[in-house]
Amino acid sequence: MKYFETKYERNSAKITALITVILILLLFVVGHKYLDPPEEYGVAVNFGNSAVGSGDVQPTKPLAPPKETVETPVEEVKPEETVQPQPKEVAETASKSEDMLTEDSAETIAIKKKKEADAKAKAEAERVEREKREAAEKKRLEEEKKRQEEAKKKQALDALIGGVSNSKGTATGGEGPDGKPGDKGQLDGDPYAPSYFGGSGPGKGGVGYGLGGRGTPSKQIFRQDCNEYGLVVVRIEVDRSGNVVAAEPGIRGTTNTHPCLLEPAKKIALSHKWPADPKAPARQVGFVSINFDVTQ
Repeated sequence: MKYFETKYERNSAKITALITVILILLLFVVGHKYLDPPEEYGVAVNFGNSAVGSGDVQPTKPLAPPKETVETPVEEVKPEETVQPQPKEVAETASKSEDMLTEDSAETIAIKKKKEADAKAKAEAERVEREKREAAEKKRLEEEKKRQEEAKKKQALDALIGGVSNSKGTATGGEGPDGKPGDKGQLDGDPYAPSYFGGSGPGKGGVGYGLGGRGTPSKQIFRQDCNEYGLVVVRIEVDRSGNVVAAEPGIRGTTNTHPCLLEPAKKIALSHKWPADPKAPARQVGFVSINFDVTQ
């Protein structure tokens, strides 16, 4: 392979040689300087044998220990006498301190009394509220106890009557809405009667009721809005005050369940009012029957 055949190759070789010579000369001219002996680095420590010293001449050997020096006593400086305050000034200062202490004490006592009064009022309110709750709870427990005693008496009486009735029969099965075994009703009753409770039955276009031991009720009459007829029996619940608190029309014995008869039948049942009886059950169950006629 041949070199430097072209003008550009020759010029490049010349420039490269010139740069190499310049670099070599620069190394000799501006290169690192060398010191002999080389410089030392760090901090030089002065020669000596003690932590303190004085003078301008540097010894070349360790010095002898210094002689002991006798300390001269230092005169004791007496404290300056303070000027005692006069009795009058002391009295004025004490009076001012007492006044400030009295003001602070009065304010502190007032705050303490207010806190005590607030605490007493709060405790009294809590006591009254607690007594109210205890009285209400006691009353509720007494009513619950009385209700349970009445329920036990009624249950015992029902069991006795049911036992006597059942002892004379041999049939099996039962009928009634209470969900308990037995045939609800009376021995001299009608097997096909709509009521279990006794009472008066309605004639055509009349209203009957049944609620044992509660007397005769008062009532209102509401007429139907259609031309229908039939018997609608309404189950009712009566409280101790004699008010009907619940009414369910269309129970067993109903012959026509048309809505235009059920609505007035419920209104008539709710309008019934029996004499109050504090010994009656809280919710005594009975019935109201309405025998609607086409003209009613």
